[in-house]
Amino acid sequence: MTFTLSDFDYELPEEYIAQKPAHPRDHARLLVYNRADGSITDDYFYNLANHLPSDTTLVANNSKVEKCRLLFDEGKMEVFILESLDNNRVRAMVRPGKKFKRGKTIQLSDEISATVLDIDEEGLRTLRMEPDLESSAYGIYQRTPFPPYIEQDESLSEEYQTVFAEDMGSKAAPTAGLHFTDELIDNIKNSGISWAEVTLHVGLGTFAPVKEDEIEEHTMHSEWYELDEKTVNRLNGASHITAIGTTSVRVLESVRNKYNAFQEDAGETDIFIRPGYEFKAVDALITNFHLPKSTLLMLVAAFTGYEEMKKIYQHAIDEKYRFYSFGDAMLIL
Repeated sequence: MTFTLSDFDYELPEEYIAQKPAHPRDHARLLVYNRADGSITDDYFYNLANHLPSDTTLVANNSKVEKCRLLFDEGKMEVFILESLDNNRVRAMVRPGKKFKRGKTIQLSDEISATVLDIDEEGLRTLRMEPDLESSAYGIYQRTPFPPYIEQDESLSEEYQTVFAEDMGSKAAPTAGLHFTDELIDNIKNSGISWAEVTLHVGLGTFAPVKEDEIEEHTMHSEWYELDEKTVNRLNGASHITAIGTTSVRVLESVRNKYNAFQEDAGETDIFIRPGYEFKAVDALITNFHLPKSTLLMLVAAFTGYEEMKKIYQHAIDEKYRFYSFGDAMLIL
């Protein structure tokens, strides 16, 4: 079956978009979908271990979110750094775009300026920042890159990091991991379930909008990942794998596609998982409820089946689950 972008649209009441996480984190709701019999169970995330196969290995993305959003002039000007090319040059999204013309130098504050070196076809700017990015001058302008549907609230900064975040580099949180507490992880490990970690730095590849109506024509931006020797050994000995989040899925499937096995690796992936994809690495998935028309929703549809995805999302809406980054979770078995 060929899918178009409109096939992945759905209506969501605005009040279902979570503005804050559950407290404690593991008190988010959990929808459990069993692909074998099509059943749906409503529970809470702190009961996750009750639903996981006893022989599974949980795989988490330990990437840490950078404060890559720079706000100037009381928020009227923004430089969202997507990539640091060196100590002065960055690739960035900017606002307002009309101010950032090629060749122009913009005074962002008394101490900070940006010169537009280039503008690519997507409107992303290559900027030379002065002073260099190591300067303490940037500190008061740095903000957590909350998605646009969440109000900027720096008091929630730590809650937009997973408790196992280690490797700085993401431009958005790997949100399925936000529901875990240290205590829950300890309880899961003590129950005999194995835990492993990968790294994928979340960037444009995860949250760039799909613009093409024929979804297979969408090009994913590449994102950096790493799979280390310790995790490889654990995965090669695993009889069942549960990925925590779509970013973990993308690492595991990228490496299996590349080597037909788990192997120590680091590099860039632009894998685009959509209905019709045959999964080679992942047996179960923990994920949040994603935006309409997003590549994340397409990955979920690939894992559950398209009609099954629609059924799950309709149930979540009917049962008033909380959606998106700070929202509730689902486990797909």
